[in-house]
Amino acid sequence: MNKPTEILLNDAKAEAHKQSIADLVRMMITVVGEDPEREGLRKTPERYEKALKFLTSGYHQNLDTVLNGATFSVNYDQMVVVKDIEFFSLCEHHLLPFFGKAHVAYLPSKRVLGLSKIARLVNMFARRLQIQERMTRQIADAICEKISPEGVGVIIEARHLCMQMRGVEKQHGQAVTSAMLGAFRENKQTRDEFLSLIRTKNS
Repeated sequence: MNKPTEILLNDAKAEAHKQSIADLVRMMITVVGEDPEREGLRKTPERYEKALKFLTSGYHQNLDTVLNGATFSVNYDQMVVVKDIEFFSLCEHHLLPFFGKAHVAYLPSKRVLGLSKIARLVNMFARRLQIQERMTRQIADAICEKISPEGVGVIIEARHLCMQMRGVEKQHGQAVTSAMLGAFRENKQTRDEFLSLIRTKNS
């Protein structure tokens, strides 16, 4: 038997599905004191809906479709690093963007990933309502799940508009998060090599 709270949530979801995102945005524009029929705003609700669906498209992807079988048996036991992967995401607390770069590394055991798939993996998790800490760990866990490497390291550097545009309004603050699994957590030399490689400036 459903609890009263569950019934309310289900009713709210059913009601929300009767309206499009554009309909809800049109109401929001009215609530903030603007005219949604003004020339400059007339098509804004539809534009916003299209943008939001793109920015949350990661909900409609999974590891198997993103990787598309691009894992390979290779006799290679040195570190693989893909750094400076640019991403954009939405903070789940304020629905404002946060953006920056992800650096991903792993030590293969028996299999490697197609390099472009690492960037696609970052995008899949970024294109959801997120917090940076969770996203960092999700990327690391996904690589562990699919190729069982000796270790995985993920570092994300990002700027959050919820800090820059509102709240503390600090324009130059940057958040750095890491997930170090396996050899990257247990072996200082491995961890230091990863940090050294991502700090190397492009020539």
